[in-house]
Amino acid sequence: MLQKLETLNKVIHAGVVAVIRGETKMTAYKAAQACINGGIKAIEVTFTAPHADEIIAELKEQYQADPEVVIGAGTVLDTATARIAMIAGAEFIVSAAFNQEVAKLCNLYAVPYSPGCMTPNEIQSALTYGADLIKLFPGSVIGQQAITAIHGPFPQANLMITGGVHLDNLKEWFEKGAVVLGAGSDLTGAAKRGDFASVTARAKQYRAVITQIKSQN
Repeated sequence: MLQKLETLNKVIHAGVVAVIRGETKMTAYKAAQACINGGIKAIEVTFTAPHADEIIAELKEQYQADPEVVIGAGTVLDTATARIAMIAGAEFIVSAAFNQEVAKLCNLYAVPYSPGCMTPNEIQSALTYGADLIKLFPGSVIGQQAITAIHGPFPQANLMITGGVHLDNLKEWFEKGAVVLGAGSDLTGAAKRGDFASVTARAKQYRAVITQIKSQN
């Protein structure tokens, strides 16, 4: 369980998890590389990307010498996908919705699980099954005020916000009580047109803001 705690701490320490999608394996892989090069070293490779398990395995091998890099799997909807991701080397599992069987599998193998939740009932179920990081999704729909409301009955919940996270609202999400944020199109959007240098530049902007926020806490 110590390894599980260390992984969770690495994700939270990163401040931002880059949500990696792509129409091709190469696009997704290069987008992940660009984020890491820019200082965003927590990577969620979604299983909507072709050959996501191969991307995870190759990223793990490439960055094994960097202790700050942590590679996870996203859009994990069932246990079969979760196990494939783990075998590939995924260090954490993220889903758009809570799944009891995925939660149990992650607990069995001591892998942090972050299920997407919107309602108090979903959050309570996720916590009951040992979810380590509750993903409030989509953040653009739930809104920042929801964090305060959720922490009323669930002060123990570690919340990750995904959806609606942008460079200019990072500080606001953290001030409301998020422990980590998931950034997608605002961070990696330039990858769609093959402009990975712009993804790296955007990641550097994210890293600068996160560093400033953490220095004030």
